[in-house]
Amino acid sequence: MAGIICQNLNKKYGVTEVVPDFNLEVSDHEFVVFLGPSGCGKSTILRMIAGLEDISGGSLSIDSKVVTDLEPRDRGVAMVFQNYALYPHMTIRDNIAFGLRRLKVPEPEIDKRIDGVVAMLGLGPVINRKPTELSGGQQQRVAIARAMIKTPKVFLFDEPLSNLDAKLRAQMRFEIARLHKQLRTTTIYVTHDQMEAMTLADRIVLLNAGRIEQVGAPQQIYERPATLFVAGFIGTPAMNLLPMTVERSASGWKLEGAGAQIGISGNVFDLKQDQQVVLGVRPADLLATKPNADGNLLAGTTDMVEFHGDHTLVGFAAGNVRVNAFVPSRDRPAEGDEVAFTVMEAAIHLFDAAGGHSLFKEPGAGH
Repeated sequence: MAGIICQNLNKKYGVTEVVPDFNLEVSDHEFVVFLGPSGCGKSTILRMIAGLEDISGGSLSIDSKVVTDLEPRDRGVAMVFQNYALYPHMTIRDNIAFGLRRLKVPEPEIDKRIDGVVAMLGLGPVINRKPTELSGGQQQRVAIARAMIKTPKVFLFDEPLSNLDAKLRAQMRFEIARLHKQLRTTTIYVTHDQMEAMTLADRIVLLNAGRIEQVGAPQQIYERPATLFVAGFIGTPAMNLLPMTVERSASGWKLEGAGAQIGISGNVFDLKQDQQVVLGVRPADLLATKPNADGNLLAGTTDMVEFHGDHTLVGFAAGNVRVNAFVPSRDRPAEGDEVAFTVMEAAIHLFDAAGGHSLFKEPGAGH
């Protein structure tokens, strides 16, 4: 079983601690994506797992074997890099075979393995070319083939698609997902691209300043962000976040702020009188209505209209807070028009303003 266990992994450069205390278990065959902004530590953690960075503290196990101090070649991992790292003077066949030849694998076995990965990745027509004669997508396939041919226990991908254009990224996402279904190799994949994370991952590990903010399936992280950081990071465009004050009302609770009063039952949130909270609502969850309508409204004057095809993104100021909302393009307003949107309780998120944690009460939490 090629599972991975990270126990209290720590990384320091001198006195600077960049990964303070990283704990994670990755199951056999699982596809886990490390997601986060630049500088959050995701590539550093991946390189510690690969053996390309020394581990300052903690323990790392792969396939039930402690590998904390082992050389990269002894860990049973293969890594695919952002920059492909191909040898320009070698043919594609020799690039793919290079690692096995260093290990003195017999040539007949190398040929057999090459035939398998070349067929799987569609590299047959370019097998005798040099890397400079290939497109970016083809070069990335070669890098993946070079990793696959080692038949590793674990695949590690470090932002492998970031050098490709949007169309090629979408195509390579599909290829990587297809390969994982075929090979079922335990995989950790690093990216800052939400689309890659959402479409590839069994679980996402969302990182911030070397710490885990949340771990979960893509749908779970999108629909139930655990912290303000997660809420603000996941989703394009980002979730609207509005500071509010909680007050009791005859029918439950009232949220006041951003030039609005939002009435809710509050049954699924852990709320207190006069609590300072942040209301989160995604642009797609705001429902356009008439500016003079009754109900829970966010309203203002449109100062941004972005055409996205079927839908248009509308921006306005509610009180002193920026709000974005999607509307069908056929109903889009013009800049300067008054707009209003209904806030539905079922679509909102509430976070503690001071601590940043979600106020959602998990079923059976006992509140």
